[in-house]
Amino acid sequence: MPVEFLGIAATNDGSETTARSGVAFDKEYTLRLARAHEDHGWDRVLFAYGSGSPDPAPAAAYIASRLDQLQILLAHQPNVSYPTFAAKTFATLDRISDGRLTVHFITGGNDHEQGREGDTLTKDERYARTREYIRIVKKIWTTHEPFDHEGEHYRFHDFVSDVFPVQQPRPGVSFGGSSEAAYEAGGAEADIYCLWGEPLAKTAEQIERVKAAAKAAGRTDVPRIQVAFRPIVAPTEELAWEKAQRTVGAIRKRREAGLVRHHRSDAPQNTGSQRLIAIAEAGERYDRALWTPTAAATGGAGNSNALVGTPETVAQALLDYYDLGVDILSARGYDLLGDAIDFGRHVIPIVREEVARRDAERDAKRAAAGRDRAGEAHSLAAVNG
Repeated sequence: MPVEFLGIAATNDGSETTARSGVAFDKEYTLRLARAHEDHGWDRVLFAYGSGSPDPAPAAAYIASRLDQLQILLAHQPNVSYPTFAAKTFATLDRISDGRLTVHFITGGNDHEQGREGDTLTKDERYARTREYIRIVKKIWTTHEPFDHEGEHYRFHDFVSDVFPVQQPRPGVSFGGSSEAAYEAGGAEADIYCLWGEPLAKTAEQIERVKAAAKAAGRTDVPRIQVAFRPIVAPTEELAWEKAQRTVGAIRKRREAGLVRHHRSDAPQNTGSQRLIAIAEAGERYDRALWTPTAAATGGAGNSNALVGTPETVAQALLDYYDLGVDILSARGYDLLGDAIDFGRHVIPIVREEVARRDAERDAKRAAAGRDRAGEAHSLAAVNG
């Protein structure tokens, strides 16, 4: 199966290790970073969402109008706009990008962060709202006649959009989470299910949970699986681990100095972050290259487990996840621009070449098996004849 790479479409050069050098939305840097991804083999970039961050939709439109190939993953929280409005925004952006949009729906795992924008629903209520929201958006994208909706969270009458996506029947829907409610919602509605980087065994367990949820929802297909990491890559193993120690030291220093905004509660409320902390407490190193101190240093904040090593080591680690059924690999370094270029130059080609080799080998085996079956059938027919 083909493999895809997702990077980050940050709107400034700040990260967990470095303060930003300019304004929150630096459009020159945003374009430079996106172009670096497009020029170095990445398939798409994520425009993330935060309560006080620049609005990702116009930022994505800005990039889509200036680049021709790079695909867009737009994060969106249902609490910030009505689904009728959002569906038109997404369809317009799909038009601007000539059909390069996927929408990542975020339910929200922290009550304090949700409350910053007036969202007072409980976690379970938020998941129910997200499922209803996604279904409405899908229907608006694909319905050309006015319709009414009477749901638990949304009610409207006689609505029809006059703008439709380029992609048919609709753009893709991305979703993530590690709780039971997340599996149920994403298993039912997502085209892509997103996970944070965990050890291989735990990732395999989560993939099976997603498949089971999709089956329980009556689907005959399953979502594609995406897994996210923070690569720390250097020419030698020794240099990579030295870089890893410098990185986690910088993260800790900034947090201790109060330079990183975070939620009031020390203990994360979302299951995904709780899982990352538990994994970090159980050990620092897993499998071929997974390293957890970066996640521990951030309190399990978001995509934070690292893959450490040479380009070859990190590429082979990613291929281990590919072998589990992961076909979208998300990677974001700490030097956003430099790491995007280095990863694109040195890691992505190794993974793509090996995936192509494995796929060709698999196809050859299937063809040989088909010929063997045909030969057996021919022989049997000859005997019976």
